[in-house]
Amino acid sequence: MSIIDRVVAAVTPPESEEARSNARAKARAMAGQGDWLAMVLDHHEQVEAAFAAVKAATDPSSRVNAFKKLSTLLTGHSIAEEAALYPAIAKADERGHATKAYTEQSAAKLQMGLLEDLPPMSQEFMDKLEHIEGAVAHHVYEEESNWFLDLKTKTPAADEGKLTKRYQEHFARYMGDDSDI
Repeated sequence: MSIIDRVVAAVTPPESEEARSNARAKARAMAGQGDWLAMVLDHHEQVEAAFAAVKAATDPSSRVNAFKKLSTLLTGHSIAEEAALYPAIAKADERGHATKAYTEQSAAKLQMGLLEDLPPMSQEFMDKLEHIEGAVAHHVYEEESNWFLDLKTKTPAADEGKLTKRYQEHFARYMGDDSDI
């Protein structure tokens, strides 16, 4: 395990499955039909499924293909959040949360890039993947338990459509034909 992996593991407190489930249920209750929050929550679930698919792959080729899908989805999702939602969080007087969110997502993208160079069936690959998954799960929990709930309550109703449109456009722009992963 690299020094970076150890740091990520040390600063990523694990939340219980119950806490994660409760946060997601509360966020789902606040989401509107097809709005930015509903899309984000759907993408979070897709990211979780993509991590599971990488771990479940039984040969190098299928693991590499599953990893590419995970990487594309995770990057498209993070770009959409960074371009549309994190500026709105900063505008809602939560600059600290926005800065932390950008930092966490940059670290995840960096680690995903490093993971590409490891043999896909190696224990080192799986260890790093699990560390990234843990960091992403913690980040998702922060978003679903308070950052996005605060944004939802602080955003004027007139701006909700704009946030939804911007999030959707940035996600689709990155994903291209893969936006329905």
